[in-house]
Amino acid sequence: MILSLPLLIGLIGIALLFDFLNGLHDAANSIATVVSTRVLKPQYAVLWAAFFNFIAFAVFGLHVAQTVGTGIVQAHVIDAQVIFAALMGAIAWNVITWVLGIPSSSSHALIGGLLGAGIAKIGFGAIVWSGVIKTVVAIFASPAIGLMLALVLVLLVAWTSLRLTPLGVDKRFRKLQLISAALYSLGHGGNDAQKTMGIIAVLLYSQGLLGGTFHVPLWVVLSCQAAMALGTLSGGWRIVHTMGSKITRLTPAQGFCAETGGAITLFAATFWGIPVSSTHTITGSIVGVGAARRLSAVRWNIASNIVVAWTLTLPAAGLIGAGTYLLVGLFV
Repeated sequence: MILSLPLLIGLIGIALLFDFLNGLHDAANSIATVVSTRVLKPQYAVLWAAFFNFIAFAVFGLHVAQTVGTGIVQAHVIDAQVIFAALMGAIAWNVITWVLGIPSSSSHALIGGLLGAGIAKIGFGAIVWSGVIKTVVAIFASPAIGLMLALVLVLLVAWTSLRLTPLGVDKRFRKLQLISAALYSLGHGGNDAQKTMGIIAVLLYSQGLLGGTFHVPLWVVLSCQAAMALGTLSGGWRIVHTMGSKITRLTPAQGFCAETGGAITLFAATFWGIPVSSTHTITGSIVGVGAARRLSAVRWNIASNIVVAWTLTLPAAGLIGAGTYLLVGLFV
């Protein structure tokens, strides 16, 4: 189905709206720890995060965009109707969880919506199983890796700070947490914005506008990074509160460990082209630093609610995406 120019521009606009909401929804991932430890005031924290979200395209390749564009659903299956339905599934689930203050995954909402729409179109033959399996494994692996890295970093920090007074430790890590927050925001911008890049690029490919070879044009890269940065600037304070203080209370040193563990995980996933969830990753890292202190320091009821939201994200967004595809089909 070849779209008219106004419809194509409108669909690209919806994709950029999703990217904006992704930045809004996931602002908490980038700034929750640095705000809850009072290293930065919220308004400065969002500026810090938005800047590093935006410049991420200059640091990372576009491996994640390639995976989302061609490695989840067969490229020949994807058309404008599939993309619209996928975006509606992702946006609807994002808004629901944002209103409820639940830090679910924008990334996996998009992938769930795409899978639901693709399956609604031609059945399970639409799925690229290698990409889906890689993504599903990452749902469980990314928080576990973030947790383990945070635990190791807490031990390293404790060992290297033996000769410092508590005030000295606090002073040192207030400065270092600025760096760790920047690195985490860089990883978030590198991994998350690429998912929308992949969606827009495959839409252009389906319309025959990429010259027969799938690639991501520079204007798509810049538009997606800008939309995510603007979303981050808009905040998302309900989820900041959940991530920054409801799971466990953090000191600057613990905030540094959580952000650094999350950043390492995101950097590695982006390098290998795996669309992971920044929400899952930072939650695992925060739980790790809390558990390193003592298991009772983690509010496990809050953490378990978040896990439930993770588990629901793929199927819920998939059902909305499939329903939207079928509904649109009645009028097209």
